Amino acid sequence: MSTAGSGAGSDGAISLAAVDLGASSGRVIHGRVGPGVLQMQEIRRFRNGAVTLPDGLYWDILGLYQDIIAGLRDACREHPDITGVAIDSWAVDYGLLDGDGSLLGNPRHYRDDRTAAVIDAVHAAAPADKLYQVNGLQYLPFNTLYQYAADQRIHEPGVQALLIPDLLGYWLTGKRVAEDTNASTTGLLDANTGQWSTELMNTFGLPTTLLPRVVPPGSIVGDLTDDVRALLGLHRPLTVSTVGSHDTASAIVGIPAENPHFAYISCGTWGLVGVELDQPVLTEESRAANFTNERGVDGTIRYLRNVMGLWLLSETLRTWELQGHPTGLTELIAMAADVPAGGPTFDPDAPQFLPPGDMPQRINDACVASGQRPPVTRPEIIRCILDSLAVTFAARVHEAGRLSGQRIDVIHIVGGGSQNQLLCQLVADAAGLPVVAGPVEATALGNLLVQARTHGSLSGNLWDLRAQLRAAVTTAIFNPRPV
Repeated sequence: MSTAGSGAGSDGAISLAAVDLGASSGRVIHGRVGPGVLQMQEIRRFRNGAVTLPDGLYWDILGLYQDIIAGLRDACREHPDITGVAIDSWAVDYGLLDGDGSLLGNPRHYRDDRTAAVIDAVHAAAPADKLYQVNGLQYLPFNTLYQYAADQRIHEPGVQALLIPDLLGYWLTGKRVAEDTNASTTGLLDANTGQWSTELMNTFGLPTTLLPRVVPPGSIVGDLTDDVRALLGLHRPLTVSTVGSHDTASAIVGIPAENPHFAYISCGTWGLVGVELDQPVLTEESRAANFTNERGVDGTIRYLRNVMGLWLLSETLRTWELQGHPTGLTELIAMAADVPAGGPTFDPDAPQFLPPGDMPQRINDACVASGQRPPVTRPEIIRCILDSLAVTFAARVHEAGRLSGQRIDVIHIVGGGSQNQLLCQLVADAAGLPVVAGPVEATALGNLLVQARTHGSLSGNLWDLRAQLRAAVTTAIFNPRPV
C-alpha cells in the first residue's frame, strides 16, 4: 500500500520503519514522513496467532521476533536511509525475564482461561470499585493484573515483566521501559498520575522490581545493539523510539478527525468504542458501565469500552473452514446486505464468545436462549453478526458520550472494519449519526506520525498530526438512512 499527500519527496521528510502487530498478523511497514509528505509501503507481512498447547494458549514470540528481524532487514535493504523504528501491538500480554535478562517461556495468550481461578481472590484483596478508583480500568478477565495473579513466576528473585512491544524493544536495544499507553491496560497504572500505583503493587504483593520505568510515546528507547545491527546488515546506528505502543492508541492518532466532538470505533479483532478526553472518568456509574480509561498520545485519555469485534466473523469463517466448507467473506457480506432488516441479534460481549470455538453454534444457542429465531443460512449468520455489532457499537458510542459529558457529532471507524461498507452503514443507521470510514491503516499511520514528530520532521500537537493525515488519506461517509 502507498499513501501519499501533496509534496511527496519535499525537504524535511524522513524514512521510518513501523512494526505493527495484530492478533492475527504482523507487518513491517516503511514510511516517508515530513511536512506535506505521508507515504507508506508494506515491506513484509507475517502470520500471528494463538498456539494451543496441552496446558493452554500461548504466543509464538520467538517466531514473531524472527519475522520482525526479517522484515526490518528487508526494509533497511530497500530503504537504506531509515532513521527510526517503533513497535505497536495488542495490549495486556507480557513476557517474563529472569535476573539475567533471559526469557522465561513464551508469553501466554490473553484468551487463555488461566485467570478464571484467581479473579475472586484479586477482588477479595481489592474490590472492583476500589480498583477502578485507582486504575480506571474496565473489568476484563484477561487484564494483566489477573494474569500476574495466576503466574507464580513473578515472585521469583530478579524477575521483570515486559509488555509485548517493550519486550521486543528490549531485544532490539537492550533497554527496558514500559510505554504508558500499553502500561495503562495492565490495571496497575494510576489513572491520574500515569505512573505505577505503589498502593496496588503493595496490595497484591508484587515485587517493586517487577515493572520497568514508565515512559510516554515519543521517547527514545535506544539504538539497535551491535548484534541486531549485524542481523540486519547495518553498519550505522538506528534508533528505536516509543509511539502509542498499544495499537489502539496509535490508531486513535490515525483518525483524520477535524471536529473535536467525535467518537471512534477502532475496529479489528476487537472493536474499541469511545471518545478522546483530557481527564479520566472515575465515577461509579462509569465503572458499572464497564468503561475504561486508557492513556493516549500526548496525555489524552482513551475513554472506551471493548466490544468483541471482527473476531466473531473470523472465528465463524474458521469454523466453516474446519468443517470443510470454506467461504469468502466478501461474497458473504454482499449476500448479507440482501437479508431483510429486523433479524435476530445477540450480545457480542457475552463471555461464551471470547474463547476460540464453534461461533455459529454459539450464535444459534444465544438466539434460541433469548427467544429469537436463529439465523439459518450463512448470509443470515453474517447479517446477524453485523447487526449485533452495529447495535452494540451504537449503544456504546452514546454511553461514552453520556458518561463523559462529551458531545458527539460524528463517528470515525478506522481499521479493518472500515472496509466493511455494510457494517459502516448499519452503525450509522443504529446510532443516527454520520460515520466516516477510514483509513484502514490508521494504526500504522499513527505509529509513523508520532515517530516523525519524535525525530523532528513533524511538529505540533495531535490535531496538527491529524491535519497532516487528512491531507493524505481518503475516507467514505455513511449517513444514517431514514427509518
